[in-house]
Amino acid sequence: MSLRQLRTVSSRAAAPRYVVAAAPATRLYATAAPDARPPIAIYGLDGTYASALYTAAAKTSALDTTSKSLSNLSEIFKRDTKLTLILNAPTMTPGDKSQIVQELQKHMGGQDKGDTVKNFLKTMADNNRLGLLPDVCEKFTTLMGAARGEVDLTITSAQKLDQKTIQRLETAVSKSEYSQGKKLKVVPKVNPDIKGGLIVEIGDRTIDLSVSSKITKMNKLLTDTL
Repeated sequence: MSLRQLRTVSSRAAAPRYVVAAAPATRLYATAAPDARPPIAIYGLDGTYASALYTAAAKTSALDTTSKSLSNLSEIFKRDTKLTLILNAPTMTPGDKSQIVQELQKHMGGQDKGDTVKNFLKTMADNNRLGLLPDVCEKFTTLMGAARGEVDLTITSAQKLDQKTIQRLETAVSKSEYSQGKKLKVVPKVNPDIKGGLIVEIGDRTIDLSVSSKITKMNKLLTDTL
């Protein structure tokens, strides 16, 4: 079933085996388990799923392949926004869900160590949560960035910015105190509602230079004056 066929869906988990080798000697030495805890707290139901996936992938040393799989899926959602509507259909049958999961697997680029993402998708389908998948992909990217010591630099503009402008903004922020010496991961967004200017978010800080913000402040000033 292709992505085109997915649109026609009506509005209607094998665990990995672990082999433990027998110890050649009678004395046993404990091996430190990798830290599978998410590097930061992510809230919301999508954050809960993203954190659970991070933990499962970390325990099987599959973080990199899982990240690549979700990155590929995220690109699919960006190219075809109607898929999100399909995933949110409330009356999908078990058969519909199974077909959708199979189709999504085809677009993961073969990056799925230990079927980590496959089993995760099945769990989401069983819980009727496939509609959260686009947001889960985004939250998982945030977790991976935090694990690598990166910090998101979200630049929101009324119209799409050219790459040269984005690079200039990234350079300016990286030299400021806001970057805290960390590697920046630029996330450009477009929101016509801000009318013009920029909204720059880095970590938990927001610099609102949008036209809509200035209009709001001016209206407040006029209201208070009158």
